[in-house]
Amino acid sequence: MTRTWTRADLTFASGDGSCAAWLYTPSGVTREAPGPVLVMAHGLGGLRTERLDAFAERFAAAGYSCLVFDYRTFGASPGEPRELLDIARQREDWRAAVAVARTLPTVDPNRVVVWGTSFSGGHVLVTAAEDPRIAAAVSQCPFTDGLASALAMDSLTSVRVTALGLADLAASRVGLGPLRVPNYGPPGSVALMTAPDAAPGFEALMPSPAAGPKRVPARIALQVPLAFPGRRAKDVRCPLHVPIPTPR
Repeated sequence: MTRTWTRADLTFASGDGSCAAWLYTPSGVTREAPGPVLVMAHGLGGLRTERLDAFAERFAAAGYSCLVFDYRTFGASPGEPRELLDIARQREDWRAAVAVARTLPTVDPNRVVVWGTSFSGGHVLVTAAEDPRIAAAVSQCPFTDGLASALAMDSLTSVRVTALGLADLAASRVGLGPLRVPNYGPPGSVALMTAPDAAPGFEALMPSPAAGPKRVPARIALQVPLAFPGRRAKDVRCPLHVPIPTPR
């Protein structure tokens, strides 16, 4: 028999601000009979409204609670500048989301699962490595090696994105900006991801019609080459599932 579920809005504190979230609660889960929860967030510049609800609905129908959140400055979560991509801040949001999930009355605090894709897949690896109480982790086609990602970009695009990142960082230090860059674009464009499948891949995940790329503060381009979340996989002690797509 298909389970039913409810969805409620909630907000939780994180760092200097707060994150907006949805809480999916399947039928049959109560204070007296708490169940597992999946903590979920999107990848590079993504919002929970961009089809994370489709995943959460399937999990909730199978009996899992889901806490699906937007990072600070993204979507319904407040903060300035808008769409600020910052690795340390996003990982702080993950820790805050896990902490609040453990306090939910219908959740077993020892059955918290972290779930992410691509950029958030890297955050999942780090979160699971740092928190021995995490019950399981799902890191779909994760971002693991920032230097390898940077070297995969054609040299001219890399120089242009890096220059924009430096200019954005300099502007932020004197209260100007931000200078923005799309999170994805076609090959040869000035964007964070320009592989041939980046634009069609992103837009296939979006609600119809696709809203197009996010224009995020370009300073994230200076952080990505220095990030190596894949190195933390060896420190994950819980069951870890890493789906990797194969070329067609």
